[in-house]
Amino acid sequence: MQSRELLKNASVLLLIISLSFSGYANFSGNSDLLFYKNADGNKVPVTNEAEWEQKRWQILQGMQQAMGPLPDRSNLPPLDIHIRDTLETSSYYRLTISFTAAENERVPAYLYIPFRKGIQGKLPAMLVLHGTGEAGKRLVDGESPLANRAHAKELAQRGYIVIAPDYPSMGELREYDFVNDRYQSGTMKGIFNHMRSIDLLQDREDVDAGRIGVIGHSLGGHNAMFAGAFDSRLKVIVSSAGWTLMDYYDIGEVAHERFGGRLGPWAQDRYMPLLRDKFDLNGEKFPFDFDEVIAALAPRAFFSNSPVNDGNFDVTGVKKGIASTSEVYRFLDVEDRLQVRYPEAGHDFPPEVRLEAYRYIDKILEHTPNDHEIE
Repeated sequence: MQSRELLKNASVLLLIISLSFSGYANFSGNSDLLFYKNADGNKVPVTNEAEWEQKRWQILQGMQQAMGPLPDRSNLPPLDIHIRDTLETSSYYRLTISFTAAENERVPAYLYIPFRKGIQGKLPAMLVLHGTGEAGKRLVDGESPLANRAHAKELAQRGYIVIAPDYPSMGELREYDFVNDRYQSGTMKGIFNHMRSIDLLQDREDVDAGRIGVIGHSLGGHNAMFAGAFDSRLKVIVSSAGWTLMDYYDIGEVAHERFGGRLGPWAQDRYMPLLRDKFDLNGEKFPFDFDEVIAALAPRAFFSNSPVNDGNFDVTGVKKGIASTSEVYRFLDVEDRLQVRYPEAGHDFPPEVRLEAYRYIDKILEHTPNDHEIE
């Protein structure tokens, strides 16, 4: 009788444990993303959320080995926003501003304030990051020579408050001095600027601090991922034609020759020169890869536009990265928050996929958009 009672109690206990960890029931253990190093330095499987946070921290440490450390964000100076110009359109104001990122560091940006059209309360906001080009932030305002790049303007038309900063070496920061700044990479300088852009949004009384996301194409695509990895205030991250696994990275023979090999373009001063100076442009030595960056976003929402004919970011590497990252999202029981589209296109953000991305942002940030057809 006593043995039967003990068996019954044990069964109940096992059921309680099973229910307590139901969010992790799909753990397959096949991906390195679901292993972390414990206090003894041994590689062990992730079995609960606390261990996942340890793994996430280790991913961020690996990223900082390639990018340099994220500077201390305590005791930052006031943003000291300067408004230099105002443009009024039929659906928003666009302010040309600059603000203080840190002492002796100012960031130029566009800030879009949509007309409310009867909307009450605080609005969601988006950080919009431009692709490669001398025009910088003007690219996402519709001044790109290429179509499908006006994300900042389009999101403002949909009713989002939007900030679009220049990336160092482009736009108003085209003369940026990477050699004499305090950062070990242009990538980390960008991350710091982008986090300060989020500070600016959160400081606004008309922004809902809990409903902020980020979107970018190409250069802006992977910078959106990097910002999202380091800043959990971003609730939805959209990357268009911005990544593939390092083994599949290829931007053409001219770029290879100019920058020192297949992975050489990543090692420019305005990106991550430590990949050259510390890791010898050897992908096997690199301390992070893009599936890890995406895993670091979980359980938040991630949407990837990954065209099948993208000459910069091979779709095979994307599919392999999504396969491994999906294990993390399954493990955390949020598989629906990992979204990817594979349009029949080149290095582009086609209108139909862009609209899908916008609607996904609307869903995650609980926003009913203004009526507007994207161009």
